[in-house]
Amino acid sequence: MVGTAETRLVVLRGNSASGKSSVAAGIRERFGRGLALVGQDNLRRVVLREHDRPGGANIGLIDTVARYSLDAGYHVVLEGILYADHYGRMLQQLRADHRGHTHCYYLDVPFTETLARHATKPIANGVDESQLREWYRPLDLLPGTIETVIAAGSVLTDTVDRIMHDTGLALLPAREH
Repeated sequence: MVGTAETRLVVLRGNSASGKSSVAAGIRERFGRGLALVGQDNLRRVVLREHDRPGGANIGLIDTVARYSLDAGYHVVLEGILYADHYGRMLQQLRADHRGHTHCYYLDVPFTETLARHATKPIANGVDESQLREWYRPLDLLPGTIETVIAAGSVLTDTVDRIMHDTGLALLPAREH
């Protein structure tokens, strides 16, 4: 078992440029101290410099960091593309082991919107349309209908408000230090 009855685990999944990182940052900004942000891109690409593949070392590292943070009393926002076939087993076990409240969201953005949003990112020159098309998986949902799908039309502040409300984070105090 991991975390406490009071800890919240929020999983944000979706395709590239769906808004996961922006939503995670918005939740953290709104909540304040006491919320750990566990980002797939940071752990996979920066810490390990690993390609996304089934059985990759980053899967265990993401799981370990999320568990450690929950056990330390932090609420956790875990965000990334997190393909269902690569990360599904780990996410399902983490969810089953978490003593507190777990909420999973899938940000659903059509490919045309992914292209438009990607063009505004710093990596736009290094990743072309064919690579994005290769990465894109429409509605790559986890089994068991455990994810709330948030449509592309939901603006950032509304999405953050919804998740803060759904998870109860809006009602919890941030840490003092």
